[in-house]
Amino acid sequence: MLDAWVHGWAISRSTAAPVRIRGGYRIDVGLPGHQVRYVLPSYDSDLVDGLGQPDTWLKICGLVTLKAHWQAQPPEYLMTTELTVTPLAVAPSYELTSAQRGSTVEVAVTAADGSVAARGKAALTGEAAVFDQIETSPQHRRRGLGRSVMAALSATAQYAGATTGVLVATEDGRRLYSALGWTLESPVTAAVSRG
Repeated sequence: MLDAWVHGWAISRSTAAPVRIRGGYRIDVGLPGHQVRYVLPSYDSDLVDGLGQPDTWLKICGLVTLKAHWQAQPPEYLMTTELTVTPLAVAPSYELTSAQRGSTVEVAVTAADGSVAARGKAALTGEAAVFDQIETSPQHRRRGLGRSVMAALSATAQYAGATTGVLVATEDGRRLYSALGWTLESPVTAAVSRG
């Protein structure tokens, strides 16, 4: 599932394709503060200790303690689910729209004033749909909008041929996705080097 997540993340974020390296993947992101990302299925001290250029990010499956030049980020969680179509409803005074652009599905929920209340996307890669950037604006939380976005993404991805959902969640996201039936596959250590 980590392979699917790496490729889907790159599609979702419009980066260069992941490059297979010994022990994992390298993604050249090229953004200020996020030049390159390494994604590893397990800790490889020889590889990790040789990294550390400014704005290098790590994602490593498992809980790992890294050397001092790495700034640990809050824990994350690799999760999966079998995609199913569930009844889709959105709270009154909101409108949900969905669109597929190439290999990416995008869903947005707009409020009556036209502002984006919640959104998310899923990148299609083989039989997997990689869910990414699922967000609900603070003033619109606790109204089921996150669930609506997830249901719409799941349905659209399934109709496009995906059978499995994959994502890396924050702690808050993990609670929502667990409630929706997603399974925790692995904790993920996230860190950044500022050089």
